[in-house]
Amino acid sequence: MAVAYHSKVMSPDAVVIGSGPNGLAAAITIARSGRSVIVYEAEHSIGGGARSAELTLPGFVHDICSSVHPMGAASQFLNTIPLGELGLQWIYPEAGAAHPFDDGTAIVLGRSLADSAAQFGADERSVRELFGPFVESFDKLSSDILRPARIPRHPGILARFGWNAIRSAPSVAFRKFKTPKARAVFAGMAGHSIMPLDSWGSGAFGILFWTTCHAVGWPFAAGGSQKIANALADYLRKLGGEIVTDARITSLADLPGNSVVLCDVTPRQFLEIGGSRVSSTERQKLQKYRYGPGVFKIDWSLDAPIPWNAQECKRAGTVHLGGSFEEIAQSERAAWRDSPAARPFVLIAQPSLFDATRAPAGKHTAWGYCHVPNASNVDMVERIEAQVERFASGFRQHIIGRSVISPSGFETHNANLIGGDISGGSFYSSRILLGATRRAYRTSIPRVFLCSSSTPPGPGVHGLCGYFAAQLAVEKCFSTR
Repeated sequence: MAVAYHSKVMSPDAVVIGSGPNGLAAAITIARSGRSVIVYEAEHSIGGGARSAELTLPGFVHDICSSVHPMGAASQFLNTIPLGELGLQWIYPEAGAAHPFDDGTAIVLGRSLADSAAQFGADERSVRELFGPFVESFDKLSSDILRPARIPRHPGILARFGWNAIRSAPSVAFRKFKTPKARAVFAGMAGHSIMPLDSWGSGAFGILFWTTCHAVGWPFAAGGSQKIANALADYLRKLGGEIVTDARITSLADLPGNSVVLCDVTPRQFLEIGGSRVSSTERQKLQKYRYGPGVFKIDWSLDAPIPWNAQECKRAGTVHLGGSFEEIAQSERAAWRDSPAARPFVLIAQPSLFDATRAPAGKHTAWGYCHVPNASNVDMVERIEAQVERFASGFRQHIIGRSVISPSGFETHNANLIGGDISGGSFYSSRILLGATRRAYRTSIPRVFLCSSSTPPGPGVHGLCGYFAAQLAVEKCFSTR
C-alpha cells in the first residue's frame, strides 16, 4: 500500500527520494517544467551532504559534510537560481587553498594566477602555461566537463584538458614541474579525487581543483552549508513543490504508482528500494558497483585561530597537510588498503576566519579530515591532530571542543555515504559501470531515474546530477502529455 506521509498531494507528477542538493535540484527542474513534485527525506533535516549543526559547543556552527564549494560557484544550475534573494551568501577567502611545508613556508593559491605562480620559482612559467588556458576559458571548459558526456561545445579547450587529464597525478606533476613544492601542491589538489594518485585520470582532479582556485574561488556559504539546502528548498516551495521529512522510503511500493521517481541515492540503496522490479541484468551490474575509501573527520571549536607556522595559511579557507608529493601519494594509496596511513593527508577548512557567524566572538571553528579504507574503524584523532600540530605548533592547546565522525558515523548521518564514502562511489573503477552519458540516469524500471552523485558529473555541491537527470525525466515522461 502506498504511503503518502501526510503529503498535500496524493498523486504528484514526480517524487524525489532524498533532499540533498541533487535531489532538490531534480525537484526544482521538475517544478520548473510545470509539474507537481514532492521530495521525501528520511532524516529530520534536509540537505544530505549540505547540512550544518552545533556539533561541539553551543554557538559553534559546523558543516557536517561538505563545506567548501568551488563546484557550487561554477554550477550552471545553481547560477540560474536567485540564491542571494533566498538568503545564501557566498564568502570568498582571500585565497582558496594553502599548502605548508616543514621548513615553515607555504604556497598560497589566490585568485590571481600570476601572483600564485610567482611563488614557484623555477616552475613559475610551467604553472602559468599549464593552468593559464584553463583559467581563461573556464566557463567553456566547465560547461563541457560538468555534464554528461556528449559532443563537446568547445572541443579545443576540452581536448587540451583531456590530453593532460587522462594521465595520473605523478605523470602530470613530474612531467610539468621541476620543483618538489610545485609537485606537492599538485598532489594535494589531486588528493581530492580520493583515488590512488598513480591511477589513470587522477591528474584531472589536480588540474581541475587547482584551476578553480583562480577561476571561481573556493567559497563557503555564510552561516554554514545548510544555507545552500535551505535556499534550494525555499525556491522549490515558491515553485509549488513540497518537501516531507522523517519519511524514509524503503520500497517503490511506498510511492504513488503513477508518479515519475527520481532517486537521490547510490546504487546499493536503489537495489533495495527497487527490489524485484530491478531487472536481473541491472542487478548483476550494480552489485559490482564499488565504493571508495571513507572519511574520518574531526570538528574543532577553538579559542583562537589555528596557529600556523607559515602565517600565510591564515589567508586560505582550505589548507592541505601532507608535505611532499610522495607522502600524499602514500597516504592516498593506504586508503585503498587495509589500514590508513600513519601520516595521513589531511584537508583542513577554517571558515570562521572569514565568516563570523560560525563561532562566538573571539572563538573559531575548523575541521580536518583524511581518507581511510571504506568502513574503517581505526581511530584517526591522534594522527590527524599530529599532522596539524606538525604545521601549526601549539594547535592542541587551543582546542576547547571536539566532535569526531568516523566512516560509520557519516553513514549514520546520511545513508548515501556508504562506509564513509562521500563521493557516492569510486572513480577508480565503478563509475565505468554506470558510464558518463545520460544513460547513467536511467534504470531498468520504467519512469524511475537515478539522480545522485553516483551519476554524471559526480560529487560536489552543484546540483547538476539532479538537474540533468530531471531534464531527461521530463523529456522522456512528460513531453508527450
